[in-house]
Amino acid sequence: MNWIHSSKRFFNNFQREILAFIHRKNLGKLSPLYDDSKWEPGHWYAEHYQRHFAPLRLKKLKILEIGVGGYDDPKAGGRSLRMWKKYFRNSLIYGIDLVKKKALEENRIKIFQGSQTDESFLRDVLAETGGLDIIIEDGSSSNEAHIKTFKTLFPALNEGGIYAAENIHHSYWPSLSGERWSSLAKGSIFLENWIGCGGSLDLNDPKTLMNMYKRLVDGLNYQDFLRPGYSPSYFDKHIVSIHFYPNLVILYKGNNDKPSNFIENNALRPFVLEKLGVESLEELGLEFSLDNSTPECTHLELSKR
Repeated sequence: MNWIHSSKRFFNNFQREILAFIHRKNLGKLSPLYDDSKWEPGHWYAEHYQRHFAPLRLKKLKILEIGVGGYDDPKAGGRSLRMWKKYFRNSLIYGIDLVKKKALEENRIKIFQGSQTDESFLRDVLAETGGLDIIIEDGSSSNEAHIKTFKTLFPALNEGGIYAAENIHHSYWPSLSGERWSSLAKGSIFLENWIGCGGSLDLNDPKTLMNMYKRLVDGLNYQDFLRPGYSPSYFDKHIVSIHFYPNLVILYKGNNDKPSNFIENNALRPFVLEKLGVESLEELGLEFSLDNSTPECTHLELSKR
């Protein structure tokens, strides 16, 4: 009986590897072969990743995915890491998980154990990996953890790097408090994350991760803010595009330094004032806010690799 099961498992793995080789260029077909959640109903990430990642498939990249999968089982998970390895055949694939997942490591796949919100741990990870080219956030359900991770790791991207944030639906799920829920979730990473999402029923709640990303959209146009004294954030200056999909946000890093035609240092250029027939902004009778509207980041020192 064991021989039959072993033979069946061998045949299934062999068949999957053959199909994976055939479909190695297409994440939409590759993802289901690895039973990966990125092609499950409610997610459908693979088709969007294909659009953004296809031009990079053969490059030598450093890719980090937060969340290995398999929850508390040290031998379970790693399916998406293997999928990325197959798709990005010349790249190094890194994973981060709270649970020790060393058993899932293989050639070109390395997994670090630690919390995605622990800056000291992340500093150690980056000391080993150096700058990253793609970061995929598929870890904690907590809005607070997600936001902190983004603010910490986005600066670690190389120029032209991509940050993909999954599970944006957690923005809309408020935490469940009380002894009943705490008892139910005790000992389960999945349930602890779920009841502690920290989202909100208020679509404009500034503490949710979706609202953080919506605020970053304004930063794309910071050169056109008519706000004298405005100090652009790191994200204003280094996010060059943001793409929104259901439950997924993809951001590109670069130099967002293209000047405005009419604004300089967040004030009207002299020729615009002249056309308006005034000598200063004060004559327009406008009230200007000096508060920054976009989030700030956390900088970690990176080793050069």
